[in-house]
Amino acid sequence: MSDIPLHHIVYGTCTDYVTGETLTDTDDERIRQQIARFLVEEKGYPKTSLEMRRKIETLFSGQFVASKIDIALHFKGKRVMIIRYAPGSLVTRERSAIAAARVLDKEYRIPLAVVTNGREAEVLDTDTGDVIGTGLAAIPSQDELAAMFAELQFPPFSDKAKCERELRILNAFDVEICCAGGPCALPRAPEGRGND
Repeated sequence: MSDIPLHHIVYGTCTDYVTGETLTDTDDERIRQQIARFLVEEKGYPKTSLEMRRKIETLFSGQFVASKIDIALHFKGKRVMIIRYAPGSLVTRERSAIAAARVLDKEYRIPLAVVTNGREAEVLDTDTGDVIGTGLAAIPSQDELAAMFAELQFPPFSDKAKCERELRILNAFDVEICCAGGPCALPRAPEGRGND
């Protein structure tokens, strides 16, 4: 095991289900891999429609934060849904997921966001902020997404003041302070203070 903050157990490495990349094998990564497998094997998405491990970097008041988007789902050439995983309460993750979906793509607001802890999930309308589905079963399958695609809206989210507000929300909500007293990062991770 690696010498890292106490709440991270590293089992070695694992292979990403979608990309084949070698990743650090942790409990959280195992859940992320289960979510990707669920999307492909149970929800019918091809692996090519899953974009893994996107980040939105923000710096406000001297606080650098790398907000993670675990999966962005593509359909008909557009990002239609993002999925963010984190252990614990879902309700505390809703606002930052909506902010991420509004600013990840420079051309338009991504219409759907999902927050999940691996056992529960909420599907969010990123325009209204409403929860439109609960439970892993509520995550639209590819067929369900195809049926609803014509009704989804992809308006530009280009107002500079609104974009900055969403980026500030990400910066405030996604800063990670762990039990070790500082930003939480795995060894050799580019964000936070990792141990080399």
